[in-house]
Amino acid sequence: MQTYYYLLASQKFLLEDEPLDEVLRERRRHYQEQEKAIDFWLVKQPAFLESDGFGDVKSRCPQPAAAVISTDKTLVTWLKLRLEYVLTGEFKAPTSTLPDPLASLEAVA
Repeated sequence: MQTYYYLLASQKFLLEDEPLDEVLRERRRHYQEQEKAIDFWLVKQPAFLESDGFGDVKSRCPQPAAAVISTDKTLVTWLKLRLEYVLTGEFKAPTSTLPDPLASLEAVA
């Protein structure tokens, strides 16, 4: 089982109000230069919010939500310091109630 760390906010905030795409592109470039595997993902309407124990987190975040999910706690901490109005936390997966930590509830077009 792996620990995943998340930064959560409304999709509008993360994808429109903040330059998150630019930050993640720069982080991806840095990882490539360091020959480090990508360990972060942007997930719209993350399914983990529907799992047991996340009702309070979901109720505190405007919907629809988006999350940056990573196996690197330092990255999520760094993003939290850069952005305001976000929630952070962690969870372990896979579990019987959370088989895919990167799953999205967003319909695929």
